[in-house]
Amino acid sequence: MINVAILGYGTVGSGVYEILKKNPDTITKKAGDILNVKYILDIRDFDDHPEKEIFTKDYNDILQDNDVSIVVEVMGGLNPAYDFTKSALMSGKTVVTSNKELVATHGTELITIAKEKNVNYFFEASVGGGIPIIRPINQCLAANTINKIYGILNGTTNFILTKMFAEGTSFESALAEAQELGYAERNPSADVDGHDACRKTAILSSLATGTFVDYNDIPTEGIRNISTTDVLFADKLGYVIKLIGAAEIDEAGKISAIVAPRLVSKESQLSSVNGVFNAIMLVGDSLGEAMFYGRGAGKLPTASAVVADVIDGAKHLHTNKWVIWDKPEESFMAEPMDATYKYFVRTTDKNLIADLGGSEVGTTDEEIVFVTDEMKEKDFLSKAEERCSFIRILA
Repeated sequence: MINVAILGYGTVGSGVYEILKKNPDTITKKAGDILNVKYILDIRDFDDHPEKEIFTKDYNDILQDNDVSIVVEVMGGLNPAYDFTKSALMSGKTVVTSNKELVATHGTELITIAKEKNVNYFFEASVGGGIPIIRPINQCLAANTINKIYGILNGTTNFILTKMFAEGTSFESALAEAQELGYAERNPSADVDGHDACRKTAILSSLATGTFVDYNDIPTEGIRNISTTDVLFADKLGYVIKLIGAAEIDEAGKISAIVAPRLVSKESQLSSVNGVFNAIMLVGDSLGEAMFYGRGAGKLPTASAVVADVIDGAKHLHTNKWVIWDKPEESFMAEPMDATYKYFVRTTDKNLIADLGGSEVGTTDEEIVFVTDEMKEKDFLSKAEERCSFIRILA
């Protein structure tokens, strides 16, 4: 029997418990042993729970119990999740998490500790919810050099943008509906301002390159400024608008990353990824392009990925599965201003189209709308300044 402790009994934590309890025979067969939930840590009382005796409010009950081999951290945030995770790894326990903020901030240190203690730090659910992506990068695509990784990494923003396109609703109305349905938090900033997608992009970039990418180094924009006018013209041009996290690695090993709304061609597979679904595209030097698609969030989809990591942890107790993720000796991020894009532009300044070049595609009552030729970000911004609103086009 392998004892497991769950830190946090919220949406994902309760989902992990539910899956472990409803599929014991299948899980035991795959893990090679019985997985027993010995503790659940939460500050709340669960007097009506069928196993209320396994709940504790004291983390030391778990940390000091040598019979606990796997700790599932699904608390979210940095504190106390970081201290709990670090101490568990230091004590020789494998840790499984869905906590993207913790992985993106302290992943290098925690992976290193796991290696030193010959245990594991698994985080499949931290990027794509129920979509398997981290294990494929580490294992299935190990023979490839990954040249590009990009996709729709946040279900909340994808739901909002889908509503705007399908029904012509405003950003504010679509956000309100997302909140009513439980897809968006009361404070939606992490989603709509791009921070969630940014952390996921950093994690994927780190895995793809084998070198830690700091999410603070990734330029990030959200979707608050996307208007129904943008949606209308994008549609006429054969595009949809998606919040895209993207990273591209050049031949010198420099990585160019950005999170921003992008015009995506309707001929792209990503254009048909709607609602709360996510999709991640990988381009490998041998494989070519591959797409991973599914629910990027939700109780059971995310818990499914967590439990898969728990099973992997059970199969590799006291045997570290090597994850290449090193701290760079010097910055290897490309200069964001040197990145090149085509731009979709709306402006009241009729001289701007001559200054930037490109082709007019329409007008509103007050604005002209045009698409530029491909140009460097620094050249575009130096000429556009505060004279327009714009969206980059995904090549």
